[in-house]
Amino acid sequence: MNFNFSEEQQQLRDTLDRYVRKDYGFEKRRGIIHGDSGWSAEVWAQLADLGVLAVGLPEEHGGLGGGPFDTLLVMEALGRGMVVEPYLATVVLGAGLVARAGSEEQKAEILPAVASGDRRLALAHHERGGRYDLSRIETSARRDGDGWVLDGHKSVVLHGAAADTLLVSARTPSGLSLFLVDAGASGVTRRDTPAQDGHRVAEVMLRSARGDLVGDEGAALPQIELALDHAIAALCAEAVGGMAALIEATVGYLKTRKQFGVPIGSFQALQHRAVEMYLHAEQARSMSYLAADKLGASDAAERRRAISGAKVLVGNAARYVGQQAVQLHGGIGVTDELAVGHYFKRLTMITLLFGDVDHHLAQFGEAMSA
Repeated sequence: MNFNFSEEQQQLRDTLDRYVRKDYGFEKRRGIIHGDSGWSAEVWAQLADLGVLAVGLPEEHGGLGGGPFDTLLVMEALGRGMVVEPYLATVVLGAGLVARAGSEEQKAEILPAVASGDRRLALAHHERGGRYDLSRIETSARRDGDGWVLDGHKSVVLHGAAADTLLVSARTPSGLSLFLVDAGASGVTRRDTPAQDGHRVAEVMLRSARGDLVGDEGAALPQIELALDHAIAALCAEAVGGMAALIEATVGYLKTRKQFGVPIGSFQALQHRAVEMYLHAEQARSMSYLAADKLGASDAAERRRAISGAKVLVGNAARYVGQQAVQLHGGIGVTDELAVGHYFKRLTMITLLFGDVDHHLAQFGEAMSA
């Protein structure tokens, strides 16, 4: 497999890295997450101006026609800056679903607005008690004239309060289906909650809320599974970016913190720990590349093996790198004023999102024995 990036991809990476370092510093991020909305409309507009929101969308609908590796580069850069704006929820999950399953009319209406930053999306799928079982859905939808009416309760909707449009999964007579629901419409109630990592999640209640069917009735589960595989691959790339930033901060600290009159980085035992951090991060990078590559596999089982394998290895690496970074910084590693603890929280949340290490290890074992 050739993982060499094109000149355009290198330019995308460099542009985003410069933006994160120059315009999305840690103090700015702290101000954003403590604001009322938990994200910045100004930053969102800047990402749109840079073309970031259009990277993974089809060219015929206002996008740049990029693939999984372009999304990987974006997510890695966003991971370096711990960017809290709803890129994963809107572009990877929401717009990805519309692009693959929506009608031409839905694509033409929604995707250009996502690319320009004028519309934000969120996938409302998971429910209480469902854990990682994607088919365990109790929200229902019934026909009402030419449309559908939905009733149910969705939990942990990523950036659900920031969304203009929700993609809601619900049971219909033919099986699991997907619907577009206006987030501000009658019958939709959202309760916004800050998560431990600074991102926002929402509880979404639907009471006779009207929705428009996306794709064929009863055919949503494979599309949702594919969308979540794309999201997991994107999260793996984000974790790689976060680990790289943690290693950079930790090595810098080891070079400047002194004990007994010398930098603690001169102690061989600490050098070995820093090297181990780097090795774990590089293994995670390789697996994130493999996951991105396998998103295009025609065999769904092959794709899921790669995704689960990446989630396991990246999750273990993120935990190791995060723990070492905190320990090597000593007591200040867990203070709110230092970025290290915030990276560790985000890496921990990434490890849990869409299936923890134990879940994906079991999935990988089942896939290998099938």
